Amino acid sequence: MTRIAVLISGGGSNMVALVRAMQSGGWAEPVLVLANDPDAGGLQKARAMGVQTAVVDHRAFKGDRGAFEKALGDTLATAKPDILCLAGFMRVLTADFVTKWEGRMLNIHPSLLPKYKGLHTHLRALEAGDLQHGCTVHEVTPELDDGPILGQAMLDVAPDDTPETLAARVLPLEHTLYPRVLERFVAGEKTLLSLRNVNVD
Repeated sequence: MTRIAVLISGGGSNMVALVRAMQSGGWAEPVLVLANDPDAGGLQKARAMGVQTAVVDHRAFKGDRGAFEKALGDTLATAKPDILCLAGFMRVLTADFVTKWEGRMLNIHPSLLPKYKGLHTHLRALEAGDLQHGCTVHEVTPELDDGPILGQAMLDVAPDDTPETLAARVLPLEHTLYPRVLERFVAGEKTLLSLRNVNVD
């Protein structure tokens, strides 16, 4: 069975959605949840779901990104994942690290890429007057938020939306889209999955 590791930095809501989908569907095995912050709330959630956890605290490496990524790689090697899923992992990875996993690493981003790479995506969508907004799952390549797009989910922007309300409305789309794209990816399916006005819990 395909082995999946999920990298997080915070509460891990997308990680929870992925793990639940894998455990209920049986199409992959979540073998590790790895955080760069020992206080990441997702660690406890992962343990509660029976998934092994690990921490590689980036602060311990004092800006030495190479050493941090070596520690990441060494930790991942013990779990032997086939695919990495970035789920709110708030560290930019170097080309050296990404290249080793290219074709086997996914990320979810809160915009309709190629729009709004990087941060503050909801604010930027509102400032641009966009009528639609959403999220994207893509393969990770050395350039930030630039890999092949595998799936997008979108919604209509409301006239009274704020960055906060838009973020809250997009998050359930992320929880729906990411597991569906990962399941397809595990099966070798890389054509675009597009979801619009999807019912979310």
